[in-house]
Amino acid sequence: MGPGRLSWSLLLRCRRAAAALGAPRCRPLPARPLPARPLSAAAPLRAPLRPPGTGGGAPWNGAAGAGGDEEEEEEEGEEDEAALEELLAPSPLAPGPGAQRVAVVHPAVKWGPQKSPLTTAELQIAEAVALVDTLQNWTVLDKIIIPTKNPNKKFVFGKGNFQVLTEKIKKLPHVTAVFLNVERISSLTKKELEGAWGVPVFDRYTVVLHIFRCNARTKEAKLQVALAEIPLLRSNLKNEVSQRDQQRGGSRYIMGSGETFLETQNRVLKERELKIRNALEKLRRKRALLRTQRRKCEFPVVSVMGYTNCGKTTLIKALTGEAGLQPRDQLFATLDITAHAGYLPSHMPVIYVDTIGFLTDLPHNLVESFSATLEEVAYSDLIVHVRDITHPETILQKATVLSVLRNLNLPSHLLDSMVEVHNKVDLTEGYKPTEENALAVSALHGHGLEELKQEIEKKILTATGKKILTVNINLEGPQLSWLYKEATVQEVEVTPEDGTARVKVIIGSSAFGRYKNLFPNSEIFMS
Repeated sequence: MGPGRLSWSLLLRCRRAAAALGAPRCRPLPARPLPARPLSAAAPLRAPLRPPGTGGGAPWNGAAGAGGDEEEEEEEGEEDEAALEELLAPSPLAPGPGAQRVAVVHPAVKWGPQKSPLTTAELQIAEAVALVDTLQNWTVLDKIIIPTKNPNKKFVFGKGNFQVLTEKIKKLPHVTAVFLNVERISSLTKKELEGAWGVPVFDRYTVVLHIFRCNARTKEAKLQVALAEIPLLRSNLKNEVSQRDQQRGGSRYIMGSGETFLETQNRVLKERELKIRNALEKLRRKRALLRTQRRKCEFPVVSVMGYTNCGKTTLIKALTGEAGLQPRDQLFATLDITAHAGYLPSHMPVIYVDTIGFLTDLPHNLVESFSATLEEVAYSDLIVHVRDITHPETILQKATVLSVLRNLNLPSHLLDSMVEVHNKVDLTEGYKPTEENALAVSALHGHGLEELKQEIEKKILTATGKKILTVNINLEGPQLSWLYKEATVQEVEVTPEDGTARVKVIIGSSAFGRYKNLFPNSEIFMS
C-alpha cells in the first residue's frame, strides 16, 4: 500500500460527487473519456433513494398511489416541456442570420465622472471590436472614435461631431449596422440614430446579449438570455407605441377588451417574465438538491472566476489534466457553468467550477439575469481569481471582477480567502507579481501550477476544517479499510513485526468525529 493510494470506494465517491455537479469523472476512463457536463439543473435527476421495504420495480416517487400519480407526473412533465419550448422560441430581438458589416463607434468622454482613469479610448474600442469579432459572419468595416462631453444626451455627440460621424457612416460601403460602444441607449436615441444613419444601431447590451444567445447551450442558459431580453422588449414596445397614434388611429382598445395596445403588450411581457422566472426557480431548486448530494460527499469545490478570455478554462484543463476540455480564444466562450474533478498534491479530490466571464460596463440587468447561475459560487469553498496579466487593462479588469463579486453578496470569508492568479506570464519575460500573495502562472505551459495547487490545498484545509492526521492502527482491525473509505489516505507505513501501521490521512470534521467514536483507543497524532 504505497503513499497516496486512493481506494476504489473513495474514487467512486469522488465520481458521484462530480456527477452531482455535472462534472466528468475524477479519472477519465482510457477509452472515450466523458466530457464535462454543464452545471445545470436542467438535466433529469436520478430517481430518489427508495425507503426501506419498497422493493424493486419502477423508481419510487414518494407518493402513495404509484400508477395514477406517475401518469399525472408524466403529463405534467410534458406540459412543462411544451411551456419551456415556447419560452425558448427564437427571439424577435435576434439580428438576422445573415452577415453583418458593422461600423464600431466609440464616444470618448473628455472629462467628468464618466471618464475612466484606468483605460483609454483606443483600448475601449479594441474591446468593442473583439466583441463584434466573436460573432460569426460579423465583420468590422471601420472603427471610429468621436469625442463627447456627455454620452447620455439624445444624439450622444455634439451637433458638429454628430454631423461628421453621420457623413463617415454614410460613406462606408455596404454598412449594415452601427455598434455604439455605450452600455445602453434609450429607445428614443436609438430611433433618432437609426433615422439619421439608415441602419440598425446596437449598444453593448444588445451585442453582448446576442453573443450570449449564440453561445447558450443548456435550457437554463437560454432561459437566462430570454429573461435578459425583457428590458429590451419593453423599451422596443415604448418605441412602437410612440409611432402609433392611439388617439386618432381608430379605437384605442383591443377588440373591445378595454385594454389599450400598450396595456395588452405590457401584460403579455409580465406574463412571459413570470413564466421564465418560475422555470428558472424550478431549475434552481433542482440544483440545490444536487448541491446537497455533493455536500454529503464532503468534496471541496473551487470556483474559478475572472474577466472574459483571461484563461480560466485553460487553467482548469492544466489543473485537472482533462483532455476533453477545449478552451477557445474568444470572449464569453464559457456561458454555462461546468464542473471538473481533479486532485491536489495530497491526493485530496477537488471539484473545479468554470464560470462565466465578466466584462466592463456589463449592464446590471444582464448580470442579474445570470444570478441563478452565479449563485453556485456562493456555495464554493474557495474562489480562484484568474487575471490576464499581459492585457493592457488588467487593473481595470481586476476592478470589474471584484465589483461584480461584491455585488453578488458572497460570504465575506470567500472574498477574504480568494487566491489571485496572474496568468499568461510566459508572454512577459521575467514577470514577478507586485501584489501580495498573487501567484504567477502560465496555464498553457504549466509554469507555477504546483505552487498554485499547494496554495489551493492550504486554503481548502482552512475553509473546510479538514485535518491532516497520522494514526497508529492494528492491521487485523477494520480501521484501515474504514479510513480508505471515509478519508483520503496519503501514506501507509507498515511495521510487519507487530502487525501495525502508521497511516497519514486527510479527514473531514464529521468523519473524524465518527472515527473517534468507532475507534476510541486509536492513537492519533496531529500533523
